[in-house]
Amino acid sequence: MSIEHPALRPSRIEINLDAYAENLHHIRQHTGVPVMAIVKANAYGHGLVPMAQQALASGAVQLGVAIAEEGLALRQAGIQAPILVLGGVLPTQLAACLHAQLEITVPSMTRLVEVLAAAEQLAKPCVVHLKIDTGMARIGVPAEHAADLIEAALASPWCHIKGIFSHLACADEPDSPMTGQQLERFLSACHYFERIGAPMPLRHLANSGAVMNFPETWLDMVRPGIMSYGVLPGKDCRPAFVLQPVLALKSVVTHIKPIAADTPVSYGATWRSAQASHIATIPLGYGDGWSRQLSSRGAVLIGGQRKTIAGRVCMDQFMVDVGSLPVALGDEVVLIGRQGGAAIDIEEVAECANTIGYELLTHMSARLPRVYFKNGQVIAVSQ
Repeated sequence: MSIEHPALRPSRIEINLDAYAENLHHIRQHTGVPVMAIVKANAYGHGLVPMAQQALASGAVQLGVAIAEEGLALRQAGIQAPILVLGGVLPTQLAACLHAQLEITVPSMTRLVEVLAAAEQLAKPCVVHLKIDTGMARIGVPAEHAADLIEAALASPWCHIKGIFSHLACADEPDSPMTGQQLERFLSACHYFERIGAPMPLRHLANSGAVMNFPETWLDMVRPGIMSYGVLPGKDCRPAFVLQPVLALKSVVTHIKPIAADTPVSYGATWRSAQASHIATIPLGYGDGWSRQLSSRGAVLIGGQRKTIAGRVCMDQFMVDVGSLPVALGDEVVLIGRQGGAAIDIEEVAECANTIGYELLTHMSARLPRVYFKNGQVIAVSQ
């Protein structure tokens, strides 16, 4: 897929909404339980509002965000579906969250007291999900101390416990025993509802790794994040169905020049040509989220062939050694995606940059336009 737009920056992200919808469909079919689509961090760099809209159109029953601002942005965009703020909500944010009917994570007795006080003051009952720490040691009440939190939440007329959840630390490692240990702790905490005869709220535990590797964690709802965007959560994960890549990163050649052997290229003169060659300049750099770690190591596709980055990646540009390949100004350059019969996926780029796909995706700058495709046609451009 490609696009021509006279006002559009030639370096851009292309988003295939059909691929995203297909991934969510397969996740729903595979797990057989409702899906909370995770759209935090600008939907993993794909664009918060368009991806949230597509997730709901594709059957997700709920959205998950990391911070209150993301949930409020979705409400301002007109999205009325249930939205859970997965991270901590500060006391100063509670009124806005309650007015917007965002669902709130309660990770401690202190936070529960604050939430209940705000709800009573505003006369707005709150919907909460109790967060249990089963081994991540990030936020959440320790599983062995969950009873007091559950009792206090049940006792308040201003609180509706919609869910109880935890987060898995090693679900992207199929052989790790920790996931089983965390599941056992989580179910033990949940069992308290049964012990006191209270209705069991929605139990949700499975992230992308668990959706792939640990069916026993699927429970009442799953929370797929990165896998819904067509990216593996870990190198040892093997999905039961083919994930469709949702994102492509593309640019064009803006300059081409011949160079002699032993010509230094870019900052620090750390790369020199081994022989006479040609250097193509690409108008994209670490200011756009293209990692400097790819300097003299990463590759791109030009004319259906892999060509290596020459020298250090600059803030706004980088150079490629194209050798004798016929290259013209304006030729398409694919950094992530397919061109002809060749492909470069996010996992490959992440490994080359000594990082993970999550970081690559979420570091893609807002100055890169997002171009949204459906049925092979451009339906929206965000700039």
